[in-house]
Amino acid sequence: MTQTRRQFVGNGLAVAAAFFGLPHIANAATLEEAINAFTGGASAASDGITLIAPEIAENGNTVPIEVDAPGAAAVMLIAAGNPNPDVCTVNFGPAAGSHMVSTRVRLAGEQEVIAIARMPDGSFKQARQNVRVTIGGCGG
Repeated sequence: MTQTRRQFVGNGLAVAAAFFGLPHIANAATLEEAINAFTGGASAASDGITLIAPEIAENGNTVPIEVDAPGAAAVMLIAAGNPNPDVCTVNFGPAAGSHMVSTRVRLAGEQEVIAIARMPDGSFKQARQNVRVTIGGCGG
């Protein structure tokens, strides 16, 4: 089978469009899948957990994030706009003195940071905060 140059270039552009377009489509599905995998599809209350993040981050490479979830069994931290939205999941054992997580994350542009806490009784609590980044960290 022979191809003309026009067919070859057209096929190449179609493949490139599919390849570079899929991450944006898949990101929303990946975010929901990550949340559902942690919560099992259960809804989360918006009280009892504190998320501390800057409203404006000077540098997207090191954005400080703190989550305080008293009595939580586990905390999941999500950066909704990143290529891989699930940042980390921290499990607390029975001997944990404090149920607090403090870390620095890379953020790409303006996006929402989400913290979800799984409580020992099986309920979930969440907090959300929008963070605007002036210098991008993850390809932004």
